Amino acid sequence: MNSKPWVIVASVIVALVLVTGSCSAGFIAGRVYSTQSNPLTGSTPLSLNPSASNQGGTPDNLTELFAPFWQTWDLAVQQYVAQPVDQQAMMRGAIKGMLESLGDEHTSYMDPETFKQANAELRGDQYEGIGAWVDTSKDYLTIISPMPGSPAEKAGLKPDDKIIAINGESMTGVDGELARQKVLGPKGSTVTLTVQRKELQPFDVQVVRDSIVVPTLESRMLENNIAYVRLIIFGENTGDDLKKALVELMKQNPKGLILDLRYNGGGFLDTAIDVASQFIDSGVIMYEEYGDGNKITYEARSGGVATQIPMVVLINEGTASASEIVSGAIQDRGRGVLVGVTSYGKGSVQTFAPLVNDQGAVRVTIARWLTPNGRQINGVGLTPDYVVEMTEADITAGKDVQLDKAIELLSQ
Repeated sequence: MNSKPWVIVASVIVALVLVTGSCSAGFIAGRVYSTQSNPLTGSTPLSLNPSASNQGGTPDNLTELFAPFWQTWDLAVQQYVAQPVDQQAMMRGAIKGMLESLGDEHTSYMDPETFKQANAELRGDQYEGIGAWVDTSKDYLTIISPMPGSPAEKAGLKPDDKIIAINGESMTGVDGELARQKVLGPKGSTVTLTVQRKELQPFDVQVVRDSIVVPTLESRMLENNIAYVRLIIFGENTGDDLKKALVELMKQNPKGLILDLRYNGGGFLDTAIDVASQFIDSGVIMYEEYGDGNKITYEARSGGVATQIPMVVLINEGTASASEIVSGAIQDRGRGVLVGVTSYGKGSVQTFAPLVNDQGAVRVTIARWLTPNGRQINGVGLTPDYVVEMTEADITAGKDVQLDKAIELLSQ
């Protein structure tokens, strides 16, 4: 367990990759567990209030407030019918209930085993698993989007699919992170997922795990001399990869650019600023607002390759966090227009605090991200300038009406 009590985490993406490296360790996520300066926010670890965390009893200023708690505790310990009670379970349950009362799905308690698994070290960019971005904060593990060409995509998993059972075991009441761990496994093995999809009856999907190479982006020229870049993840190398791709595209003198952020679950905050800076030459990209009203301002960095070309950004329900930071900045700054449907709505910063005596960790939301115009992303998402929905008929027919609309706008 780390000796320092607080670990800053900017949970840029709620999506976690359902992949695992050697020894089933690691997952791609917008979470970094480190006692050093945080690469996502640049912040340093905080310290717990010693008056509340390092004493053996209730602090004097909270004695009256906690009197009913200890009264209830004593009653259960001394008189509950099934003796002896599990006091450790009671303690963990109290912490869990306390954080749930805040009404924030991203503020929660992780028991020691879950925290140990979540704190596993990343081991490169190739993994074994099913290859899907998932949301662990909901009642059930929920697919945000399968990765291109992944086993999850080949098996037919879709956004908003809820995993209600894994290998026949119900996931009702099971923590999303633990459910995610149950999906992990070695290449060649099969996992059976029971899926709840909208109004349909639950059905089973068998997915054969494979080695997953997490892609960064793809780029090409489209019809009508329009450049196209699809960002798949905001990883450590995405900024450099994007700049190289844009340099090659701009050599062809395109008249417009499409940035496709659909089903992009996010990634590192610093990468989001780098990406936005390729299209915005100066000024505010986003604000980070804390509970006491303080704000940190993030501005564009110099050297952007495509700061003048007309552009359209494609977004949908799987566009989250870092993707929303970039989309919101482009929309607010008038740099381009958004096409698609309302984005996911994840724009908050969490801290992880390992608890004393190896009792797991707590995750607490400490800040929210705002667009340059002060709009809140979290729980709201971004509304596109041009709402274009993809129907099941469009998908079946292989039509991309959102991309078609973007091409139309840039061809005028």
